[in-house]
Amino acid sequence: MLMTAWLDGWRRVWRAPAIVAGVLALTLVLALPLALVMRGAIEGHLGRSLAAEQAADGVNYDWWQEFAAQATGLSATFTPAIIGFAATLDNISSVVDARGEILPVAAALATYIAGWMFLTGGILDRYARQRPTRTAGFFAASAVYFGRFLRLALVMGIFYWWMFAYVHTWLFDDLYAALTREMTAERDAFLVRAGMYAVFGALLLVANMVFDYAKIRAVVEDRRSMLGALSAGLRFVVRRPARTFGLYAINAVVFLALLALWSFVAPGAGGAGLSLWSGLLIAQLYIVARLLLKLHGLAAHTSLFQSNLAHAAYTTAPTPVWPESAAAETIAR
Repeated sequence: MLMTAWLDGWRRVWRAPAIVAGVLALTLVLALPLALVMRGAIEGHLGRSLAAEQAADGVNYDWWQEFAAQATGLSATFTPAIIGFAATLDNISSVVDARGEILPVAAALATYIAGWMFLTGGILDRYARQRPTRTAGFFAASAVYFGRFLRLALVMGIFYWWMFAYVHTWLFDDLYAALTREMTAERDAFLVRAGMYAVFGALLLVANMVFDYAKIRAVVEDRRSMLGALSAGLRFVVRRPARTFGLYAINAVVFLALLALWSFVAPGAGGAGLSLWSGLLIAQLYIVARLLLKLHGLAAHTSLFQSNLAHAAYTTAPTPVWPESAAAETIAR
C-alpha cells in the first residue's frame, strides 16, 4: 500500500502540470526582486573597475572581502555560504540552530509561505479529485480554504514558537550543557549535539506530518473546524503509524538521495561562459526537483488517506451536484 500511494502521488502530480508551473512561477516572482536588488548592489560597487573584469572571469576574493565589509541589509547575505551545496547546508543550519533572517529575506519568506498557504487548498482539492478543476475551480477552492488554513497557521505558529523558544533552548542549552559538562573529548560532545539535532528534527518532522494530514482532512472532508481537522490528522497518524511514518520515510530517503546528488553536482565558485551557465542550470534543476518533491508529498499523503478512509462521504467540497461532484466520481470508480 505504501508504494502504491507513493507511485500514485507521482501520477497525481504529473496529471496536474499547471500546479507545477504555478508553484515555480510563485518561487520565481518572489526571488526575482531580491536577485535584482543584489545585482544592483554588486554592480554599483564594482562599477567599471579592474575588479569588475576579474570578477567576470572568476572569483575575486579580495573584492568580495571589501564588499562584505561595507555591505548592509540584503547585501550582507552575499557570502560564500550562498554558493552551491553550502547554501543548502546553511539553510538547514539556520533552522536547527534557530537563526533569524534579516528583514528583506524574512519578508520574502513570509510572503512565500502565505502564497503557499493560499495555493495549498486548491492543490489538495485538485489532487483529491484527480481531475482538472480549471482555473476558476482551483482558485475558488484556494480562497475557501485559505481562511481556514490561516486559523490552522495560528496553531502551527504557536507550536513552532514553543518548539524553538523552549524545547530548542532546553535541548541545546540546558540538557547539552549538563551532558557535556564533564566531557574532555570534542568528538563525544559533537555526538551529543548531533543527537540533539536528530531529536529536535524528528519532533519537527512528526509535527509537520500531523499538520499535513490536518490540511488533507480539512479539504477532503470539507472541515470548517481546524482544531477538529488537527485532532483528526493526529488520530490518522497515531492509528496508522506503520503506513504514515513508512510513507514519510520513503519520501525522506528520496529527499536525502536528492541532497546527495546535489552535493556532487552543485556548482562551486568561479568560472565564466559555459561553465557559469551550466552551473546556473543545474542549480535551477535542483530547485525544480525540490518543489516536485514537496508537491509529491502532498499528493502521496492525500492518496494514502483516501485509500484508507475515502468513500462517498469522504470527498471534497462543494455540495454534490451530479455528475460534477467528487462524490459521483468516487462512486463511479
